[in-house]
Amino acid sequence: MDVQQILATAKDSISVRRVYAEPFERDGITVITAARVAGGGGGGSGKDEDGPQGEGGGFGVNATPAGAFVIQNGKVSWQPAVDVNRLVAALAAVAVAAVISRAWVRGRTVGPPATREP
Repeated sequence: MDVQQILATAKDSISVRRVYAEPFERDGITVITAARVAGGGGGGSGKDEDGPQGEGGGFGVNATPAGAFVIQNGKVSWQPAVDVNRLVAALAAVAVAAVISRAWVRGRTVGPPATREP
């Protein structure tokens, strides 16, 4: 596969068709799901003084659910997708920070206050 084919494939993969799904309707409610899509790619070619040449490239795409547009009775609303894994990771990070902070504060105030003799 040459570089132009790779870039054409990447362009097709990172398009609005990947962001918004086909609308579907049920019981008078229309739903259009959406995703966050990001990608990148690159390629290159080279030629040696002796004549051999080569070319290549690659690309990557990342898509995560963002939510859905819900159309009901002529009104549009946005329903965000909840990433449970991200939520659990954030709560765990806060809990760990709280435990470490508490231990650090207790470590600084352990024991009775120092007294001076006159």
